[in-house]
Amino acid sequence: MSFQKQIRRRQAALRRTLRTWRKLAEALMSTEPVVLAHIIPIRRCNLSCTYCNEYDKHSAPVPLAELKRRLDCLASFGTKIVTISGGEPLLHPELDEVIGHIRRHGMIAGMITNGYLLTADRIERLNRAGLEYLQISIDNVMPDEVSKKSLKVLDQKLVLLARHAEFHVNINSVLGSGVKNPEDALTVAHRAVALGFTSTVGILHDGNGQLQPLSGREREIFGEIMRLGKRSFARINGFQHDIAMGREHRWRCRAGSRYLYICEDGLVHYCSQQRGYPGIPIEQYTNEMRRREYFTRKGCAPRCTISCVQQVATIDNWRAPQVLVSTPGSGPGPGAGSDPGGQELVQLSGANHSS
Repeated sequence: MSFQKQIRRRQAALRRTLRTWRKLAEALMSTEPVVLAHIIPIRRCNLSCTYCNEYDKHSAPVPLAELKRRLDCLASFGTKIVTISGGEPLLHPELDEVIGHIRRHGMIAGMITNGYLLTADRIERLNRAGLEYLQISIDNVMPDEVSKKSLKVLDQKLVLLARHAEFHVNINSVLGSGVKNPEDALTVAHRAVALGFTSTVGILHDGNGQLQPLSGREREIFGEIMRLGKRSFARINGFQHDIAMGREHRWRCRAGSRYLYICEDGLVHYCSQQRGYPGIPIEQYTNEMRRREYFTRKGCAPRCTISCVQQVATIDNWRAPQVLVSTPGSGPGPGAGSDPGGQELVQLSGANHSS
């Protein structure tokens, strides 16, 4: 790596750290802004991991003009961080412009990818577009019938990221049901740290995002990974200790308010595993709706494993008890006003790991 590249990388890291802490401080000062939004520019994926319920093999990319309108809405909500997900976001032909539009609004730009489509040139284009955070989940050391997101296949991509990326890179490994060899997670984590990346671990959840407790050895590996590497916002994960032990976690889910999931159809959902609630077009999603969801208890919360939603909630867990129990059918939009604790949430087949 050239000396100039090293300097640019250090400068980018300093700017990114300062921006991130400033955004989090703003979120702490007021409960009104959206802290994190996931937006889906394309549902199609180039892989077919058997546990995943967040992709298809046919969807066209969301038109750029429509994505910009949705990002404009998020900016009007005071959104601090936007993470681009999928499907596989690198399949979108105008992804760089999507990232640029996020940055022009002053929002932090992140992305979750399987990494398969990364090349040195593509990484440099992401640098120029203004990407600030990238996460890749690696499920095993050797590819199998469940997942092709293996260290064997992706290691060369990680080396390219280590050489070229000026954005923060986090590598997420997984534990839980469906993982044949739990030791793989530790191998992946050590490789990530050796390349200078942060490392996190996700616990596989069922099709509703609900916990599956870990075995004894899996809990040991989980603890080892938690002790590895650098600190980052992605490593705010104390809730996972409860998940690892199979215990319900006491927290206040702010999905629908401080965290939003915007699907490819432009609808607002609680998260990737509860698509359909509230299911309202983002252009019609009002401040009052967000305030109501902020104070509304979600029945799926105690056994939830969705890391990004849990991390956002840490900002507000100490305040504003959730006291609302809405009546089914009240308010505009499908599912709006329903009580997630007293009504069955949308069922999605398959399983996935925490984001």
